Amino acid sequence: MNRPDPEVQAVIDLATAGFPPLATEMTDIAEVRAFFAARPKPAVPPPSVARVTDEDADGVPVRVYDPAVHGTAPVIVFCHGGGFVLCDLDSHDDFCRSLARATEAIVVSVDYRRAPEHPFPAAPEDAYTALLWAAEAHPGRRIAVAGDSAGANLATVLTLLSRDRGGPEIVCQALYYPMLDPTRSRPSHRENAQGYFLTADHLRWYWDGYLQAPAHRTSPYAAPLAGADLSGLPPAQVVTAGFDPLRDDGLAYVEALTAAGVPVEARHHAGMFHGFLSMAGALPAAAEARETAFAALRAALAPR
Repeated sequence: MNRPDPEVQAVIDLATAGFPPLATEMTDIAEVRAFFAARPKPAVPPPSVARVTDEDADGVPVRVYDPAVHGTAPVIVFCHGGGFVLCDLDSHDDFCRSLARATEAIVVSVDYRRAPEHPFPAAPEDAYTALLWAAEAHPGRRIAVAGDSAGANLATVLTLLSRDRGGPEIVCQALYYPMLDPTRSRPSHRENAQGYFLTADHLRWYWDGYLQAPAHRTSPYAAPLAGADLSGLPPAQVVTAGFDPLRDDGLAYVEALTAAGVPVEARHHAGMFHGFLSMAGALPAAAEARETAFAALRAALAPR
């Protein structure tokens, strides 16, 4: 059986050791969030960005990272991962700082409402409100959407909402190991069900908390792989990992977008695992992959 390289497996094991036994021994959301809140903060200073401010985007909290490179910088609306139930602005602060620096874009990180207290459609509606706010606050700028895992779901849903509701225009969607299919029926969900940080139990628990009405499991704004019309969406950049239960979600979405006539840049990292782009400090291969992904997004945002 194919296995990760030892240095990759060591990082997987370390990440797993610091993660609670979600969906099995620990199911209460308050207990889970308390676990994460009690973890010690990183001792390493975060990457510096010229201006970082917490703002109110018409009722949705956002954190804005402005590299202040020039007065016409493009904008990236970023949605964090965490299975729609975990993580927040702080958990992805380093990632967004690095994204702003690498792309020379203003990054608007969205603190959308989380399940299970606020199930679908709260998260995509919050993200869309933040997108409208970002477009109004930075008129005339090129706008991309981006996200990791559940946040990548929200990013691609933003392109659907923008198309269906008449704007704002999005020039690119950057999807990092997207979480797209609540049926969890593709082979990677079985092949990578345990042992690679993100597990099948986690995903079941996440989806059950997010999609509390059966009809929502086939909504294109919750499950973009459930037969959604993908025509007319902006070009996509999709990053997938070989040892990720969500591997085949991303690969299937690449195929679906391509079939719909949407240009796609797909980057598959066979030896990596879910969340590896956030492990750039621990894995040189992850750092290289993140640099490549961010450079592609910067190129997509360049003036035409």
